[in-house]
Amino acid sequence: MPEHPARPAHALFSHLRLAVLNDWLLFLLLSGGLVWLGLRGAEGLGYNWQWYQVPRALMTSHDGALSPGPLLQGLFVTLKLTAWSFAGAFAVGLTTALLRLSGSWSGRVLARCYLELVRNTPLLIQLFFLYFVLSPVLNMDAFATAVLGLSLFEGAYVSEILRAGVRSVDPGQWDAARSLGMGRARTYVSVILPQAMRRVLPPLAGQGVSLIKDSSLASVIAISELTLRGQNIVSETFLSFEIWFTVAAIYWIVTTALSGAADALERRLAYPA
Repeated sequence: MPEHPARPAHALFSHLRLAVLNDWLLFLLLSGGLVWLGLRGAEGLGYNWQWYQVPRALMTSHDGALSPGPLLQGLFVTLKLTAWSFAGAFAVGLTTALLRLSGSWSGRVLARCYLELVRNTPLLIQLFFLYFVLSPVLNMDAFATAVLGLSLFEGAYVSEILRAGVRSVDPGQWDAARSLGMGRARTYVSVILPQAMRRVLPPLAGQGVSLIKDSSLASVIAISELTLRGQNIVSETFLSFEIWFTVAAIYWIVTTALSGAADALERRLAYPA
């Protein structure tokens, strides 16, 4: 069989650049189509576009000094809520994953009951239960309740991601660690988890993106995050399309930036300098 000649590096680079360009063109065409559908739908409703009022929802001016508007203030709350909730979800998920992988029968049963309860009930119902039933007993405010609810909900999915990552590590790593006299806890910290984290970074980033979007449900318990701020502006100005398109664009920018950062970190871990 004749061997195919290797493609020169510049040909591969040109092919890759063409593929990226095609992806961007497809994305722009799809975005343009969605915008066109939205405009036609609004035109059929006789909607009067007032985009010139949107900048005031993003930035306000007092005595010549610019300050964040309601939407950006809500975005800051969303990012804060997401950061605390992701930290909590990782802690809950790691604990649950280790319990499921442990030799303790009661620990595995407890972790399994938690997973089935959280994954098979809606997040909205869980937030209502925590806010109206549990928070008065524990004297928690709305923000702490939202962090707890999101941490428990996302932690169930994070635990399965981490468990799969741990199980994907070669069992020989355990034998090697035991041969060096390492205990179970030290083996997890020094050998197993560092290897597992490299493999679970992409799904964890995806779960972080889902968490940002799920945080919008915190508006139902009066958390003034991005979605609730948008609702308040719409109720005051009736700029339904403009505000909700702007809110959607903000969510898209944040989630896209997070995905890009996760991709860069994944490449750095795969090919360290």
